[in-house]
Amino acid sequence: MKTLKKLFLLLLFAGTVHGLAAQEALREAETAYAQEDYAKAIELYESVLKHYGDAHEVYYNLGNAYYKAGKIAPAILNYERALLMQPGDRDARVNLEIAKSRTTDNIEPLGEWFIIQWFRAVQNLCGVDTWAAIGLIGFILFAGCLTLYFFAKWMRLRKIGFYAALVLLTIVICANLFAWNERKALTERTGAIVFAPTVTVKSSPDASGRDLFVLHEGVKVFIRSTLGEWNEIELEDGSVGWIHQKDIEKI
Repeated sequence: MKTLKKLFLLLLFAGTVHGLAAQEALREAETAYAQEDYAKAIELYESVLKHYGDAHEVYYNLGNAYYKAGKIAPAILNYERALLMQPGDRDARVNLEIAKSRTTDNIEPLGEWFIIQWFRAVQNLCGVDTWAAIGLIGFILFAGCLTLYFFAKWMRLRKIGFYAALVLLTIVICANLFAWNERKALTERTGAIVFAPTVTVKSSPDASGRDLFVLHEGVKVFIRSTLGEWNEIELEDGSVGWIHQKDIEKI
């Protein structure tokens, strides 16, 4: 028992030291940013991500530092990463649109049905953990309403339980679907940002392929498949082609 207690205290101490070190590094990065030393802020935020793990706030602040330093493609990349972890962050979404406005290419997304747009807008209100919690709480309430429906003596209470159970079941299904979609986006990471100043998209996965169109840094693409060192990519307007892996950075 003493050995287990010592091990627990050691792990607790290591976790505390780890957390304090991360907080100190973040304070230094924030100070550098406030002093407009964006190169140092970028270095410190990158170090925090490397040594202490991913965090939505760090990606957001790193995106701001890159934007202030005039590096648009890395700024867009980090705003996108922040939004992957916390889709409901309005500041990150606004800043992303501002950064995109400074890119050369103007890619017009394909039109979507209003139902899909509404579905995506609702999904982006919360992150995966929040949707999972909503789904769990909704399921518990759903079970309670079913109990009310089956065992209540008054007809009015049974009706309330029945209709409330239907509403809660819909919420549970939607919340779990939203959580699954966001978890999939986090794990698969099919989005990427063009980092090369200029890149020619090819018709086949080799340098001798026919030139299709030219992209500039900061454009978001979606990786459809990979062959060797080449990725088949799709733009938001539906255009498809092949691009070398070295010219893009996955979100």
